[in-house]
Amino acid sequence: MSDKAIVVAVDGPSGSGKSSVSKGVARRLGLRYLDTGAQYRAMTWWMLRNGVDLADREAVAAACPKPVIVSGTDPDEPSITVDGTDVAAGIRTAEVTGAVSAVAGVQAVRDRLIELQRQIIAAALAQSAGVVAEGRDIADVVCPQADSKIFLTASPTARAARRSAELGAVVAGGSAGTLADLARRDAEDAKTTRPHEAAPGAIVVDATHLTLDQVIERVVELVETARG
Repeated sequence: MSDKAIVVAVDGPSGSGKSSVSKGVARRLGLRYLDTGAQYRAMTWWMLRNGVDLADREAVAAACPKPVIVSGTDPDEPSITVDGTDVAAGIRTAEVTGAVSAVAGVQAVRDRLIELQRQIIAAALAQSAGVVAEGRDIADVVCPQADSKIFLTASPTARAARRSAELGAVVAGGSAGTLADLARRDAEDAKTTRPHEAAPGAIVVDATHLTLDQVIERVVELVETARG
């Protein structure tokens, strides 16, 4: 197996299990871990706390350079802070979840966070065995030169169940409400990314009928094959 530091890009729609799988793969392979979605949530958290009108795209664009967002890359203890404040719990609230697509859809926000993500990936390549980066557009925008590209997907019902477990509760309206929320997120995300479309060269892994351990094993196998 090659000793070259690698980048594993894991893309997929909301609720497909990207975070759990990516952390598991990073642990298995001794890699760092980057949750790019958490950065968009952190930006949204800051905007909400500072009274920025999220319907005003120009206001969001003007404000987005202000917060200092720092992502820890330890897969066992992934951390994220905004201006020195730990927001790991705060960014998972229903308020942030409902607003993040509006913030992520502003190009100035995307430009700033993509540059931050590239810096983190470059540091991981220089200082460690590499990194598993997960999000919406890692393989075709953030790091098109990634050594291994995975597109993780699942049925809407499976995604809704995973999203409810991730947030610790089902959204208003029960399972139907969670499904509706995912459909709304997908529609919003599709304005700036391709949440249901794999990047060129990416291998699709359908997690609908697989356990978490099975998905991790499958992705590890794909990464090891790509490493040679």
